Amino acid sequence: MAAFEVSDEVLSTYVPVVVYWVFSGIYGLLGYLENCRLHPKGAEEEENVASKFQVLKGVLLQQVVQIAIVTLMMKVVGDDGGASTQQPSFLVCACQFLIAMVALDLWQYFGHRYMHVNKFLYKHIHSKHHALVVPYAWGSLYNHPLEGLLLDTIGGSLAFLISGMTPRTSIYFFSFATIKSVDMHSGLFLRWNPLQVCFRNNVAYHDIHHQLKGNKYNYAQPFFVSWDLIFGTHMPFTVEERKGGGFEAKPLKDI
Repeated sequence: MAAFEVSDEVLSTYVPVVVYWVFSGIYGLLGYLENCRLHPKGAEEEENVASKFQVLKGVLLQQVVQIAIVTLMMKVVGDDGGASTQQPSFLVCACQFLIAMVALDLWQYFGHRYMHVNKFLYKHIHSKHHALVVPYAWGSLYNHPLEGLLLDTIGGSLAFLISGMTPRTSIYFFSFATIKSVDMHSGLFLRWNPLQVCFRNNVAYHDIHHQLKGNKYNYAQPFFVSWDLIFGTHMPFTVEERKGGGFEAKPLKDI
């Protein structure tokens, strides 16, 4: 009896979804540690406009759309008569990974920024994401379905196609991008977390963007801060210990 095998295309489609909920759960448990939080306990319920049930429905809807589009894309890309795609060398994969990171960052920066600049798009589309004044891990994908389609699903698909990576490499890329996004929205300032140590675009950086004073700054996501620095939308900030425990991210510019 032949062993059951799952194709790289299927894994690339579903593994990031599983990764999203696994890491959201981990960050959710860490959220009980008051001394790691950028916002005090209870702030999510007090300050956020969207309820957690609304967020859950929104995230699940986006993931359903994401699965449908990625499945279609993988069928088109993988339509080679059933021949398996040869995996390139580690160096080539690393270069493709980096190209995909830059491509996704570039797409999301300008798309994200335009949704703030255009008052109609902000009011009717992007404001849904900013209903989470106090972000939390499993709410990182909560946004308007059109925004999720344009910025996340299409942006990720373009990064995949531009980089030329194989479906197998994309499993790792999309899983990493998912973990990075969850970390940025976790609201947990973890000094030992390599994602927050190695990347300047971390949870505190993005928390500034969700604040009223930083709403028109720090658009870059999910990897680098380069485009903010180049185009003058970078908001410097400091992270200070909060009285009563935990931390607080504070902008350093007067607006």
